[in-house]
Amino acid sequence: MANPALIASGALIGGGLALVSVPVVLGTAGFTGAGIAAGSLAAKMMATAAVANGGGIASGSLVAVLQSVGAGGLSASTSALLGSAGSALGSALAYWSSK
Repeated sequence: MANPALIASGALIGGGLALVSVPVVLGTAGFTGAGIAAGSLAAKMMATAAVANGGGIASGSLVAVLQSVGAGGLSASTSALLGSAGSALGSALAYWSSK
């Protein structure tokens, strides 16, 4: 029988880690509030996307969306979705590890 406290703890930890790690990972990759950091992975992605699009970054592209999140943070609905996914994964991992 799975331990309900362990599963609840896994859900809390998974949800928290998901919400905290996304801004940290984006900042580390170079998607910052001040723009894309020079010499970063984000700068390389932007350069590649610009070459592929004839010199500009397409609205709605991966680079544009990641920069938007890096600069402004996650929206409430995205935070809820990300937290829920992290909680589900965390509780599933806790359940499987208790078997």
